[in-house]
Amino acid sequence: MIGHEASRALLDKIDAREAAVTCEAEQTRERIDELTARLRELDEAIDHLRITRKTLISLTGEDDAESAAPPPALPDHPAYQQILTVFADVGRPLRARDLCQALDLPIVSKNTENIRSKLKRLVSRGILIETEPGLFTQPRP
Repeated sequence: MIGHEASRALLDKIDAREAAVTCEAEQTRERIDELTARLRELDEAIDHLRITRKTLISLTGEDDAESAAPPPALPDHPAYQQILTVFADVGRPLRARDLCQALDLPIVSKNTENIRSKLKRLVSRGILIETEPGLFTQPRP
C-alpha cells in the first residue's frame, strides 16, 4: 500500500501536470480564436473585392463577357453536393448551423466551422452568395 507521503507526492505531480495542460489548452483556444477572427477578416476582404469587381464590370457595361463564362466548378468532395441539395430543397438563405441540422451533424463548433469554410469556398467560386455575414443563399438566375 502506498504511504500517505508517496500518495501526496503523486497527487501533487498530477495537479502540476493538470495545471500545465490546462494552461496550454487555454493558449491554444486563444490562438484558434485569433485565427478564426483573421479568417473572417480575410473572407470579408475577398467579398469586398468581388463586390467591387462586379460593380466596376456593371458600370463599364462588360456584363456580357461575364455571362459567357462557363459555370463555376463544384469542389470534388461529396459534402459540397449535399450542401447544394439542402439549399435546393429549402429554397431560402441558411447559416452554417442550419446546414449542420439539415445534414444531421452535431451542432458543435468543429462542424459549424467546417461547414462555414465549405460555404465560403462555394461563395468564392460564385456558386453561393453571402447576403450578410454568415447568411448564405443561391444566387438568383
